[in-house]
Amino acid sequence: MSASMETEKQTASAWFRSLRDEIVAAFERLEDTHAEGPFADQTAGRFEVTETKRASADGSDAGGGLMSVMRGGRVFEKVGVNVSTVYGELGERAQAAMAARKGFPEMKNDPRFWASGISLVAHMQNPHCPAVHMNTRMFWTPHGWWFGGGSDLNPCLEYDEDTAHFHAVQKAHCDKHGEAEYPRLKAWADEYFYIPHRNRARGVGGIFLDDHNTGDWAADFAFIQDIGRAFLPAFLPLIEKRRVQAFGEAEKEAQLVHRGLYAEYNLVYDRGTKFGLETGHDANAVLMSLPPLAKWV
Repeated sequence: MSASMETEKQTASAWFRSLRDEIVAAFERLEDTHAEGPFADQTAGRFEVTETKRASADGSDAGGGLMSVMRGGRVFEKVGVNVSTVYGELGERAQAAMAARKGFPEMKNDPRFWASGISLVAHMQNPHCPAVHMNTRMFWTPHGWWFGGGSDLNPCLEYDEDTAHFHAVQKAHCDKHGEAEYPRLKAWADEYFYIPHRNRARGVGGIFLDDHNTGDWAADFAFIQDIGRAFLPAFLPLIEKRRVQAFGEAEKEAQLVHRGLYAEYNLVYDRGTKFGLETGHDANAVLMSLPPLAKWV
């Protein structure tokens, strides 16, 4: 394995793009097949795809990606599926944060980085359908590399059987890499997606990991792929079941208030949001996770 890991970077970047393509197609199929229940008489939604570009301080190319957003669909009120590959040099604040978090004091001498990943957030029309978040990513510096990501379910109206299904699929995919992995990643998600100032979790959990590097790149990449592969079978059946349910003003109110909780987390605590804005990535792409409407009471 070369120090620059060019082959591994290209392999990971291509995988994230292929996962993006699969998810976008699956979500548009959900729109097309929504034939009964609320919003079924509306036009099926489609993703608007925008190429994003990032420039270094000197104006040179620093990567970019695709921002795919669907608004006002029959099933999805707003969903973003972004994929990006960015590179360059970390700014001083990002260098300091990386040095402190990763124990890389040499970052200041060679602050180059490369990062690629997919990030998804879906906010649904029907309050019975849970919101969801998923991302997987690879990060490289000359001083070390690692994977991170996961997915978590954020219903405003909780159904125990939906939570059980979501977690069971995650567990089945994690178990391929050792039976200790799912409990570890579930506990990590419970801690990471907790909102201290509200003294509560933002949803019903899922799986999460970061800084993942066992020294075996191929094995670690296979693990992050399975985390990505778990997403559609964990999420789609819940939406197919709940999208036909009737709802009233009380359910919509609960959804809007819960979205406020989600927005608070993403703006105050989310590491990906902070990194994206800190490194100059397209602000619209970074903030696509925010709901279209929310409420604070």
